[in-house]
Amino acid sequence: MSDTVRYERRGKIAVITVDNPPVNALSSSVREGLADSQAKAKADPEVEAIVLIGAGRTYIAGADIREFGKPMTGPGLQQIINDFENSEKPVVVAIHGTALGGGLEVALGCHYRVALPSAQLGLPEVKLGILPGAGGTQRMPRVIGVKAALDMITSGDPLPTAKAKEVGLVDEIVQGDLLDGAIKFAETVAIPGGVQGRRVSQRTDKLGGADAAFFAEARKTTAAKARGQIAPVKIVDALEAAATLPFADGIKKEREVAQELMSGTQSKALRHVFFAEREAAKIPDVPADTPTRPVKSVAIIGAGTMGGGIAMSFANIGIPVTLIDSTDEFLDRGLKRIKDNYAVTVTRGRLSQADMDKRVGLIKGGIGTDKIKDADMVIEAVFEEMDLKKTVYRDIDKFAKAGAVLATNTSGLNINEIASVTKRPQDVIGLHFFSPANVMRLVEVVRAEKTGKDIIATCMQVGKQLRKVPVLARVYEGFIGNAMLRHYGREAHFLLEEGALPQQVDKALTDFGYAMGMFGVHDLAGNDVGYRMRKAAQASRPNDRRYSDIITILCDMGRLGQKTGKGWYRYEPGSRTPIPDPEVEALIVAESKKKGVERRPITDEEIVKRCVYGPINEGAVLLEKGIALRPSDIDIVYVTGYGFPSWRGGPMFYADTVGLKNVLDDIKRFHERDGFYWKPAPLLEQLVREGKSFADYQAGR
Repeated sequence: MSDTVRYERRGKIAVITVDNPPVNALSSSVREGLADSQAKAKADPEVEAIVLIGAGRTYIAGADIREFGKPMTGPGLQQIINDFENSEKPVVVAIHGTALGGGLEVALGCHYRVALPSAQLGLPEVKLGILPGAGGTQRMPRVIGVKAALDMITSGDPLPTAKAKEVGLVDEIVQGDLLDGAIKFAETVAIPGGVQGRRVSQRTDKLGGADAAFFAEARKTTAAKARGQIAPVKIVDALEAAATLPFADGIKKEREVAQELMSGTQSKALRHVFFAEREAAKIPDVPADTPTRPVKSVAIIGAGTMGGGIAMSFANIGIPVTLIDSTDEFLDRGLKRIKDNYAVTVTRGRLSQADMDKRVGLIKGGIGTDKIKDADMVIEAVFEEMDLKKTVYRDIDKFAKAGAVLATNTSGLNINEIASVTKRPQDVIGLHFFSPANVMRLVEVVRAEKTGKDIIATCMQVGKQLRKVPVLARVYEGFIGNAMLRHYGREAHFLLEEGALPQQVDKALTDFGYAMGMFGVHDLAGNDVGYRMRKAAQASRPNDRRYSDIITILCDMGRLGQKTGKGWYRYEPGSRTPIPDPEVEALIVAESKKKGVERRPITDEEIVKRCVYGPINEGAVLLEKGIALRPSDIDIVYVTGYGFPSWRGGPMFYADTVGLKNVLDDIKRFHERDGFYWKPAPLLEQLVREGKSFADYQAGR
């Protein structure tokens, strides 16, 4: 018997317990243990039914990620599932925590499913660019119907127990002890014929209504939502096989599609992102056992949109926050914004009123920096001006208690300079949250020259507690994300002056996989974001390079974006749908003429290359300078913080798929034509010269 699976008997019920912490993943050892336990239960004449349950905090959360990409050893999952389904003794699965991926496919192969109210059941494989390949696409529609299965599998989102019971995925909700409830349920079905009609592979009663027209429409709508991702559309193919073919033939089709997806670039990209997120937590000179400082209370200076969002992030995990501003007016406005944001979430059914009240109750307001004196962590989130931040940090140094973590939310200013005004630079660090901070998953943890390792370890830990993705960076203008975004935004604006229009640029970028194009994002965020800095910089910027001032002109015209009904596009009252505006087009053409730029036709291919290759080139600079630890850190920053399509793996992974020589050739061509901004990164040239990739660089080869 495997050491990850336990077998025991409770009267006439055999109990099989998967005990493979932390999430009971379906490793080869678990599969071997399940096979052995099945055989033992089958051979025991005293056993009349079987209960399958998980030990610890969850049932079976899915495949063992440590075995991804490695040859299969031990019994295959499909065989384990088939053996459960073919058992003459009823098999009851008891679910708590999460039943995901292969774990849920095992449950689908069993005869009955019971669950605690708090459980979640899902098939998230699409998020790795694959499909549930152990019968999930064939059994799920037989249990809950084709339409519900389509929604569940193509989204990858789990169902809570109540919804799973409603659609027929769960047979009974257990109140109280799960094992006791499952055993009692098993005793009720441990009768002659207890498996009659319960073998999912033999069911067809839920497959009606899914004809050729249904699947044609499903492909159309799924492809539109997928925006270039292949797996969701391939899942429709597998579900059509479930609805139109015998079970064995459907399994064969599922296997063919699964193998095709697994070997494809998109799945490799999504798996790269999956592992990159975990790799980002590893910092070579900050070991996992580095002591951390307790963070049981937080003070945030600045009650604006960013400060409020950060406050909500901490309140969401139960950490009390003091939100501080300089006047009652600013503070009241910030606290009201927080309540309004929570209220919207309640209205949408994503949060109960009781939970909202609890979270709002954790956020109290205060006037003046002296209110930070009891906080374990102080986060400065004031306007992005160096002199202002230095003034605030002098006060922080005066009032913060000894040992407090002193964090700045600057999006790119020099944290060494900020830390220099304190007597404790070792306690100062950057925590660059992204707007809206209560929603966005990325947080750049920026170490300054004197930042203590315990402070770094603490902030990486806090990032995880906030259910965000913390990525380490060093001090550099814009750190990782905004340093690369400069090149993306610059080229998008230059393309307008050279012959493109906002709608063409945005369409090319959304066709590439971005959720929104550059100019749609500008209008959503507000074109006045950064306006003061742009205006201030105009007088002192170098005169040996090119600039675009169209966005500043739009602001001067009052075209601030969606909030004013006009920006790069115009918007009907109450609508967020962008409508191309001839006034903007005329302005762009006039700017081209003013700068002596002859407008020309621009292809979508050029738009994508210039908006993507510029950040890639800058990414190579960041690696060479040690601003980013590894290429995958850059990828995870750009995917989680800037909307780069995850199924392309991030800019550095994407560069490898295109071929670094091809990328460098285009960069050299742009450099020859456009000059300054396109100087090839020395590291990129070196990798091409040596025939290597960014993956090779990360691996140290």
